[in-house]
Amino acid sequence: MSKLIKTDVEYSRWIQELKERYRSSQIKAAAKVNREMLRFYWSVGRDIVARDAENVYGSGFYKNLSQDLKEAIPESNGFSRQNLQYMKKMYLLYNQNNENCQQSVGISEKEPYEVIFSIPWGHHCALIDNYFEIGDTQTALFYINKTIEEGWSRSVLKTFIETNLHLRQGKALTSFSRLLPSPESDLAQELTKDPYIFDFTEMTEPYRERELKRALMANISRFLLELGSGFAYVGEEYRLKVGHTEQFIDLLFYNIKLHAYCVIEVKTATFGAGDIGQLGTYMTAVNHILKTDQDNSTIGLLICKDKDNVLAQYALESSSQPIGVAEFQLTKFIPDEFKSSLPSIEDIELELKE
Repeated sequence: MSKLIKTDVEYSRWIQELKERYRSSQIKAAAKVNREMLRFYWSVGRDIVARDAENVYGSGFYKNLSQDLKEAIPESNGFSRQNLQYMKKMYLLYNQNNENCQQSVGISEKEPYEVIFSIPWGHHCALIDNYFEIGDTQTALFYINKTIEEGWSRSVLKTFIETNLHLRQGKALTSFSRLLPSPESDLAQELTKDPYIFDFTEMTEPYRERELKRALMANISRFLLELGSGFAYVGEEYRLKVGHTEQFIDLLFYNIKLHAYCVIEVKTATFGAGDIGQLGTYMTAVNHILKTDQDNSTIGLLICKDKDNVLAQYALESSSQPIGVAEFQLTKFIPDEFKSSLPSIEDIELELKE
């Protein structure tokens, strides 16, 4: 470090500005390189399909193509047999005849696939592994858009794929559409899930409510990730002086997208209609004590072990507060349509005996 940077404040600021500008240009350059590389991979996949290369050049096609490209372009390490197969699958998964692709992302016909060039190659490989065989372009596009919006790493993307986020997002029962103005109500609904997956707590039966809350707080980063975008942790057992009594809110968060406090109650029992009243009281207290003129109305989220949807809906309709009700699960989420295909314990035992 020179003497000048130590003694001249203006010079030191200039150096800092140059450093930040350089790093910004590096990020932009890396993003541009990623886009161009993905465009090239796309074109390779397109060529393989258009040339019907696997049939024309025989069973050793990918091995030969890999070897020949490595020799022709030695500075690149992206031409393994597996990568080349992924390139073909990438093209087919988002193929140019898929009209839904254009409609779902709302982009022009001139560049109908621009969105898929905005995430890293490794993310695409994870999506291809999960959605190529069933040709589920819409779900793949859902995760691409979420990755862009939230800046997910590949490991985070895989976590949400494994827990079927696309089946859970926005699915909580709520009174948001009735009690919140649009588009705030739509955003609030989109931020909910049902069920919430708490596998990261590593809790097993039996457990108490306080133990579950303690486990959630011990894994606050994972909890915030599961809650979704924009949630900031304010406090646990948050104390509010209400009249002559003290009230303690289970979990208090603030959502920077909604510009609103969010009161969360976690119940290890089945949902009861009385839970709504208790949560509504806490929300009203937050509105009177913590909310400022710059904040929107406080929202509430009741996360319980299980619920009767009809009872929950009736309870929500009886409340004047914007509340959502959802379940949580401590085991890996399995969609209902797949549950019937799983073998029972008796089936497995019979199979083992045979």
